[in-house]
Amino acid sequence: MAYASLATGVLLAAGYGSRFDPDGLHNKLLARMPDGGIVAHEAAHRLLLVVSHVLAVVRPGSEALARMLNDAGCDVVFSSDAERGMGASLAAGIEASADSEGWIVALADMPRIAVATVEAVARTLDGGASIVVPFYQGQRGHPVGFGPEHRDALMRLDGDTGARALLATHQVARLDVDDPGILRDVDTPEDLHGL
Repeated sequence: MAYASLATGVLLAAGYGSRFDPDGLHNKLLARMPDGGIVAHEAAHRLLLVVSHVLAVVRPGSEALARMLNDAGCDVVFSSDAERGMGASLAAGIEASADSEGWIVALADMPRIAVATVEAVARTLDGGASIVVPFYQGQRGHPVGFGPEHRDALMRLDGDTGARALLATHQVARLDVDDPGILRDVDTPEDLHGL
């Protein structure tokens, strides 16, 4: 590990992926990419290279995903509220690590974020920034860093809007990065080929 962040990583892996598989037979996070890597494993691996403690939030019934993420080095938290959306999953991850010095929130369906981007977010957060957001060509992406002063607000999140309201109402440290991976998520089987 080149840089060890003080923050806790929160890897959100509790979504249903209905655009990827409308029948619900295949979890997109366990899909193989063209290079043979598994989507969520790669996302977890890149986060773990910078953040020594990563909590992966999964929904009940995702035991295969939970095992894989645990084997990758994450601590797994099952969120019974995952069906309510990303906000509820994020709140579960924050609550499970409430004593942390801050959080770096990443999405398990974004396996191509550069490690250098994760490190830049971590260094800026550890340097005292309240909220850190990477941008690529003017577009906001992931992962997002949150300082400990946002603990209570993050634990109150619910629904599917995630932390957008926090980003809109607080000062954000903007990091412009040359990393299209901060925008590339896997929503459909075709998205795998673009990775």
